[in-house]
Amino acid sequence: MNVRTKSRRGRPAGWGFPRAVAPRFFAALALTALAACGADDGDGSTKVNGSVHVPAGQQPGAATTVNGSIQIDDGATVTSATTVNGAVHLGDHASATSLNSVNGAISVGSGAHVSGSVSSVNGSLTLKDGAEVAGPLANVNGKISLADAHAAAGIKTVNGSINIAGASRVEGGIHVDKGGSGLLNSGQSVPRIVIGPGATVQGELRFERTVQLYVSDKATIGSVTGATPIPFSGDAPPDER
Repeated sequence: MNVRTKSRRGRPAGWGFPRAVAPRFFAALALTALAACGADDGDGSTKVNGSVHVPAGQQPGAATTVNGSIQIDDGATVTSATTVNGAVHLGDHASATSLNSVNGAISVGSGAHVSGSVSSVNGSLTLKDGAEVAGPLANVNGKISLADAHAAAGIKTVNGSINIAGASRVEGGIHVDKGGSGLLNSGQSVPRIVIGPGATVQGELRFERTVQLYVSDKATIGSVTGATPIPFSGDAPPDER
């Protein structure tokens, strides 16, 4: 395990997860979705109630709904995908500018590319092998998983556990925020952070609440603030074998 551990006060400029992020994020996404969803746009990519399906070969545009999931097929392209209540799936080798949900999981398929952010308030975030996200990867509640993937602008969460597996690479560090109110973390279990063999996390790993941090002896990470890494050998921590 290649790790530097230090303790210092303050946080890097522009890095903090916003306090009371859930209400503001919900309102912003709801307004965005409602503004775009006055009526179905004719090709099914904009709705109020119902799922959205974006096939490959369709002219790139925004995929938006309020109550429904968004399915972007393999090889398809969208400028953005936004929903309030529903999951978002970006297919293999597909591309998007951003993926956002309030209550729903987001998955980025193998070899897919997102040039901006991937964010959800209540939902897991999954990046499959070869997936790349150039903007921040962020949620409040839900597991964040990378498998041989690349997150170029860091990972942020409040209550989410994180699993970085394979040859995944994270630039910009990891930030687990303490949250701005009891509503965000009340009754939540301790987040579990696993940096697996072959994974690299560049930048600071900053924890503002109690976490379990497991780091493989074959992983490379930056400085750690607010937690003590627990080293492990093999494919996974002992209690996962």
